Amino acid sequence: MAAEPPYFEEAKAAGRIIVTDHPKFELDSYIANYRGKTRIRRLHHIGTHSTQLYLEALTAAIAEAKRGKDVRLYEAMVSALREIVPEDPRAILDIAWVDRTTKEVKLETDRLELELKGYKNNLIKESIRMGCEDLGRHYHLIGDLSNAIKAYSKERESVQTPAHVAIMNMHLMHVSIDQGNWLSVQSSVQKLRSLPGSASGGEVDSAQPKLAAAMGLAQMATGSYKDAALSFLGADPRMLQAKLDDPNDSDAYNEILSPNDIAVYGGLCALASMDRHELQTRVLDNSAFRNYLELEPHVRRAVSFFVASKYSACLRILDAYRADYLLDLHLHAHVPEIYFRVRSKAIVQYFIPFARVTLAALAAAFNTDEASIERTLADMIGAGALDARLDLEHRVLLARHVDDRRQVHAAALATATDYERTLQLRLLRMEIVSAGLEVKSAPGKDLLSMGSLTGGARGGPPGLAGDVFMAGDGKGKGKHTRSGGVFP
Repeated sequence: MAAEPPYFEEAKAAGRIIVTDHPKFELDSYIANYRGKTRIRRLHHIGTHSTQLYLEALTAAIAEAKRGKDVRLYEAMVSALREIVPEDPRAILDIAWVDRTTKEVKLETDRLELELKGYKNNLIKESIRMGCEDLGRHYHLIGDLSNAIKAYSKERESVQTPAHVAIMNMHLMHVSIDQGNWLSVQSSVQKLRSLPGSASGGEVDSAQPKLAAAMGLAQMATGSYKDAALSFLGADPRMLQAKLDDPNDSDAYNEILSPNDIAVYGGLCALASMDRHELQTRVLDNSAFRNYLELEPHVRRAVSFFVASKYSACLRILDAYRADYLLDLHLHAHVPEIYFRVRSKAIVQYFIPFARVTLAALAAAFNTDEASIERTLADMIGAGALDARLDLEHRVLLARHVDDRRQVHAAALATATDYERTLQLRLLRMEIVSAGLEVKSAPGKDLLSMGSLTGGARGGPPGLAGDVFMAGDGKGKGKHTRSGGVFP
């Protein structure tokens, strides 16, 4: 077996995710599910994170980049291969291709800008809109994403129908995904959803799976796993049908993700954020999402095992596919957090009927070692996710015992004390009223602030110690006395 390149050792030392296990997918069949620049970006991610597939992935990425017009993307792929395997002949930049493509790109850019300038002089809005769209698409193809956003945004001045607004926002959403600007992605999705379906010429209705997928990606990227799961679970299965009929069908979203990705992202986000009842009703009983789960049966099995409280089997499936998920362009950064949440929920559910469990038994139940389960339990207790104590001397997890009987008795005694005090104070008030005594406030204070007959300290009844009373003689005269004594 060939030695591991020093690049990966340095990456591990820097804290980057490096996958040493071979994934379950075949690279050629996996990457065939995508088209456009996402093929190159996914190949680059696999090449820079996998010690098993780096050479195959990066050489494929270089070949794919040379089929396009994005010179900077091609240079980045060659640079990545040169950094890992400096002696590889394919790590040498093709200067002739770079010069030729750069000239072609400049000529095409000048032509499109000149055409757009002519359209603006003619003041034909539809031509201006189409010119902006062509220029934005060109900038997107050559990797100039900021200018692509500007060109598409200028369409707003010339759009005339809701259908044109829908097309413009779809372009902006696509570019924003490539930029990683997830707030802009969510904004574009909301704008598209606010358009009436009939007025947009059916653009919004036909794009429903794309909108659900884009919103799910944005929510997953920001850590909102419950919202992301709901978005993926609500994706219409027509995307799946479009892919099966024709991989280049415009209804498919292969330039961003595949139906397999929707199944994986939706299933994992649901496992991380939903309880067993929700997993049953929203995932397993979801007839639309079931079409996606058929593409990834292991995800369906993992969810089924979790619902059936077979946590060890569920975690075993997730661990088996961990390498695949770490090599996914959008999912890799969330794998540790998602796995921690799933494992934490499983541990909480498993521990409910027990007063104490040994760490060895927990490690066996959750398909891991004692050191890992100890770290997981410590993190959960520290985060407040598990109400228990960890006894490292005896290697056991202890439930916190709450003496319910003592708590009930203490609450009953406190209630009885309050009632007794309230009764005494009310009897005192009745005696004051029957004696014809009058209460006056001190100068500069009102009765409420002194705890007078209308209330007392701690918000209780009136007549607390410290109130000032006047024993009246029936003529408006009398003397002041302090409460707390016996009134006639």
